Amino acid sequence: MNDTVFLIDDDASFLSVMKRRLELKGHYKVHAFTSGSEALKSELEHNIHAIILDMMLVTESGLDAIEPLKARFAPTHFMMLTGYASIATTVEAMRRGATDYMSKPVSLGELLLRLQGNHPPASETTKPMTPSQIEWEHIQRILTDNRGNISKTARELGMHRRTLQRKLAKRSPY
Repeated sequence: MNDTVFLIDDDASFLSVMKRRLELKGHYKVHAFTSGSEALKSELEHNIHAIILDMMLVTESGLDAIEPLKARFAPTHFMMLTGYASIATTVEAMRRGATDYMSKPVSLGELLLRLQGNHPPASETTKPMTPSQIEWEHIQRILTDNRGNISKTARELGMHRRTLQRKLAKRSPY
């Protein structure tokens, strides 16, 4: 294949492993970056097949990096990866220009399918959301409405800021 993929994540071990796997199994040419701003400094101007971007980076929000990355490189696929999936962040990522949204951990097989433009078959049975999933979705929606402001979100939810931070530090209940 030899299509170019930008992989952007602040986890060095994830970058190393996923870069190697995408190159060996997917035959992609992978450029790894630890931030969106670092990727924007890349000399490559065109022919970017896909950008795979982590939503929560140490120094910046992956959501904020979508539009400048998409404008500069015009990739065929723009995928958001996150360990903190929610409906609110999915909608926001798609609104900003992402073409796909996946929860970590993601299998190499699923990632390769999506890079080829295929989606794994959806489950035929839909389970109702659990109370923890409903709470998570509500918190994520309010947090998105407040543009990531923890203090304002905690006030609106009627909880202490530390309580909200503890809830956000846990992984998504999905």
